[in-house]
Amino acid sequence: MVTRVCVLRTGGEYTPEHVRWLARQIPGLVCISDVIVDGVETIKMPNAWPGWWSKMNLFDPQLTSDDLLYFDLDTVVLGDVGELEVGQTTMLSDFYRPQLPASGLMYIRHADKASVWLEWKKNPLHHMRRCKTREHWGDQGFLRDVLNARRWDKMTPGKVVSYKVHCKGGLPDDALVVCFHGQPRPWQVKAGWIPK
Repeated sequence: MVTRVCVLRTGGEYTPEHVRWLARQIPGLVCISDVIVDGVETIKMPNAWPGWWSKMNLFDPQLTSDDLLYFDLDTVVLGDVGELEVGQTTMLSDFYRPQLPASGLMYIRHADKASVWLEWKKNPLHHMRRCKTREHWGDQGFLRDVLNARRWDKMTPGKVVSYKVHCKGGLPDDALVVCFHGQPRPWQVKAGWIPK
């Protein structure tokens, strides 16, 4: 089984309305959150780590026994994401430094969660302090060291694109997912393909 999932840690830029916006694009979306999101199935976030570190809850093997297809909240989905259910742990390639992984869209096999989780739980504060350099930035910097992941650009060429890198001349024909990493956010952009 595959669960399509997002994470909401309140207190920052994102709100339950952003979750509902994404859920209108992804049937069956489940949210791991520290609050109940009306209209969206919600799993209580077991650990309220700050900011993007709350995504580490995805690797708790006790949270669900399903594989996970994870989406950042600032993602635009243009069609059926079933073809992203690839059965192999997969991450983005950083759109500017493709040798580095990025965590805005991930397929996480259940079998791969435990080893990541055990390493993370040894000392979350240490990992959060350590991953602040250009080469080891945030949760994806930690995951780079502990997770052997394939990359979307190899698994599904042309399907997963960056708004800032790939959409300057318009939406690429084969795009299925558009990642809005950083500014602008999708709700700040006027384009007919972006859901209201």
